[in-house]
Amino acid sequence: MSDAGKLVLVPTPIGNLGDITFRAVSVLKDADIILAEDTRISSRLLHHLEIDKKLWVHHKFNEHKAVGPLVAKIQEGNKIALITDAGTPGISDPGFLLVRACIENGVEVECLPGATALIPALAVSGLPTDKFVFEGFLPQKKGRQTRLFQLAEESRTMVFYESPFRLVKALSQFAEHFGSERRCCVCREISKMFEEIKRGTVQELVQYYTAHPPKGEIVIVVEGNRDEKN
Repeated sequence: MSDAGKLVLVPTPIGNLGDITFRAVSVLKDADIILAEDTRISSRLLHHLEIDKKLWVHHKFNEHKAVGPLVAKIQEGNKIALITDAGTPGISDPGFLLVRACIENGVEVECLPGATALIPALAVSGLPTDKFVFEGFLPQKKGRQTRLFQLAEESRTMVFYESPFRLVKALSQFAEHFGSERRCCVCREISKMFEEIKRGTVQELVQYYTAHPPKGEIVIVVEGNRDEKN
C-alpha cells in the first residue's frame, strides 16, 4: 500500500481460515483502521493471524452515518481495510455505500481478489457457467412473488443466497414458478468441515431437505429456462 490514504476491501475466509491470502494478511497488518461487521467474529480471525489491532464496527445499522467520517479519515491519509464476517465486502454485505462515497470524493478504492460463496457454488454445480445472474437473497415478503415470476423466463444460470430456515420454502417456490424438473444444486457450508453439495431436480431437493432439515450457510444454483423461445 502507498503512503496515501485509501480504502481496501479485504475478502475473508467463508470457512477454512487457510483460505486467507498472503496479500490480505499484509494489508490488514499495514492498515491504520480495520472496519469489521461483527468485531467478535473478526477478532477471532485477527487473533489467528496474530494481528493485534483495534476493530471499528461497520455494519448495515451504522454505515449511513459512518460513511462521511470514514471518507474524511482516508482523506487525512489513513489506510482503511474493510472486512465482513466472511467473504468479499459489498457482496450481500456492507461496503457499497462506503465505496460509492469514496469514489464520489476522489478517494482511492482497491478490492483484493478472494473468497465469495457464489463462485465455488456455481463452479461445482454442474450447471452452465458461461452466463449467470447473481440474485443474492430474494425479498422475504414484499416483492418476492413478483421477482420469482420475472425470473421464470431467465435463461442464464441463477445463483441465490438463502437461510437454512427458508430453504425448503425457496425450493418449493422455484418448483412452482420454474417447474419441478428444473435442475438445481444446493451448496451448504462451503469451505467448512461439514460442506455438502446436493444436486438434482428442484422437486428432488425439496423432498431431500424436507426429510433432512439443513443448517449453515446456503447457496442455491438453479438452471436457467431452456425453452427455445428464450
